[in-house]
Amino acid sequence: MTTTDALLDRFLDDLTPLRPIAVWAHGSLAGGDYQEGRSDLDLIAVLDRPAALGTVWRIATLHPRLRAAEPLAVKLHCSYLTPAPTADTDRAHLTWAHDQLMRRPVTPVTRRELHAFGRVLHGLAPADLLPPVSDRELADFVVRDQREFWRPNVDRARQWTEDPWVDVGMTTFARASATLRDGRLITKREALDLLPELGAPVEVVEDIRRRRYAERPVPVAAEWALRRAELTRSYLGPAIDGLVAAYA
Repeated sequence: MTTTDALLDRFLDDLTPLRPIAVWAHGSLAGGDYQEGRSDLDLIAVLDRPAALGTVWRIATLHPRLRAAEPLAVKLHCSYLTPAPTADTDRAHLTWAHDQLMRRPVTPVTRRELHAFGRVLHGLAPADLLPPVSDRELADFVVRDQREFWRPNVDRARQWTEDPWVDVGMTTFARASATLRDGRLITKREALDLLPELGAPVEVVEDIRRRRYAERPVPVAAEWALRRAELTRSYLGPAIDGLVAAYA
């Protein structure tokens, strides 16, 4: 049993008092590109009723307790979906992510992943509870995400010295491009293979690849982090503008 398997087993045990009707994995863990200790564990738990105050308290205490016992749990993110409004992709659901409790939607990309290759950890399958996502709905979402979230953030220079912004910004753009081109959802590994074809700076792509897949990745030097930020922003700004304009 891997450390990830042990963590998932413990998480499912800890969820028992909430009586979830389903628990699913999506993202890298379900899609076959999971890297233990580097990839996030993206989960959805479906509850049989709205989250009352007692449920919120259980969730808010469950995750810190799990992290204290299992260091890998810092990577575990879970949205708590209630069955009645499952068709509303804009509705925010209780979510534990990045060491805090928040509310955020379960996006059309996540929903399509769940239908296409979601991993059932407990209970019912996604097709039994979630309506399908149309190609148009998926395309509209990825364009809106690029236009309204990623494009404004390209202009905020300081954060692009950080690894996660570079990694997710670049791979999300490639994945959006693949979705709009042929309706596919691709893995981060496939996104890195696609980025050079899309004109991305090769040295940035290889930097991401090394840190995600190398056995012993070398920490990023400060000078390279600044140069990498400049290369990334210089590429993503025009690239996103072009993608959005082509879809208009």
